[in-house]
Amino acid sequence: METALNRKNELTSPLAWGKAACESLMSAYKASELPPDGRWHYHQGVFLVSMLQLREKIGGDAFVDYVKEYVDHNIDENGNFLWSRRELDAIQAGLLLFTLDRETDDPRYKIAATKLLNMFPTLNRTSDGGYWHKDRYPYQMWLDGLYMGGVFAMNYGKEYDDPSLLEMVLEQERLMRKHTLDEKTGLYHHAWDEQKVQPWADPETGRSPEFWGRAIGWYGITFNEILDFLPEGHQATEEISGALRDLSKSLISYQHPEKHLWYQVVDKADDPKNWIETSCSALFIYTIARAVKSGVLDESYKEFAIKGYRALVKRMEFDENGLFIMPEICIGTGVGDYTHYVERPVIENDLHGVGSFVLCSLEMQDILPEL
Repeated sequence: METALNRKNELTSPLAWGKAACESLMSAYKASELPPDGRWHYHQGVFLVSMLQLREKIGGDAFVDYVKEYVDHNIDENGNFLWSRRELDAIQAGLLLFTLDRETDDPRYKIAATKLLNMFPTLNRTSDGGYWHKDRYPYQMWLDGLYMGGVFAMNYGKEYDDPSLLEMVLEQERLMRKHTLDEKTGLYHHAWDEQKVQPWADPETGRSPEFWGRAIGWYGITFNEILDFLPEGHQATEEISGALRDLSKSLISYQHPEKHLWYQVVDKADDPKNWIETSCSALFIYTIARAVKSGVLDESYKEFAIKGYRALVKRMEFDENGLFIMPEICIGTGVGDYTHYVERPVIENDLHGVGSFVLCSLEMQDILPEL
């Protein structure tokens, strides 16, 4: 208890919290053993991308070396590697490859990135052109898929001069918004089934019934990312800015007025079966903070991000060795009804959560330099 209190007192800035989170997992795992061990997977990708962004802020060869160890464990000397070629989730970890390609003279990283890019034309699509989330989920678009594939595509396009990739992402976003946005709440349904045959699908709209926090969080990240890639004067700027603004306003309306965080199922905080979920809370704070920094939201919205971040770090813990622990993270989940979401197992230091927390901390540093 005393160790945890001492560590919390030592961490006086969001940047320090992000660094502590990264260093704790680096102490706990070799990069090649990050769970799920031995896979090219977005779990590792989310966490390691946050580590690279931390390194941009504070420097440190140890961070990029750790990322390189993970990538080199999965990619052989010819740029070959094993990943699921049937799902958008497999693409996200490709974000790690651009830094390594820039900073080394090793051609494997661009070769591997191009393999991932070449997956897009092979993906199955809905009748209006939306990518299926996975082959085993036919005719389904899932909200988190836009982040898993879209951010990689935009980075590839910028890095290797292919502007068509940005336009592809914009079209996928429009389709996702068309099929999943709930006009009444301003929130986004987790998924949409074009054929309306899934047990969870609304027979009229095909939408899933609930607003799952972390999926909406990935969408908020992607709105902010898209705006960074749009050239000045692009016709989509106001559309995306407006969508981000609307989502942020909706998220604020569902932020718990006393706990200042968000629930696993975002719009049902009053149900005793529902619970505060830390990874979605981190992503929502990130979404709001970055939108304030970019000018999409005015300065008055800072208070919601600040209250949220202060509440979030209070929930963080430390073990007897002073290593960071992030509690109350929902493990990965499919689409389902309300009971499905609130009965999902909760885990500590799941990479979804720690990566989200680090990203959130980096965004909050400029808004809240000292806690």
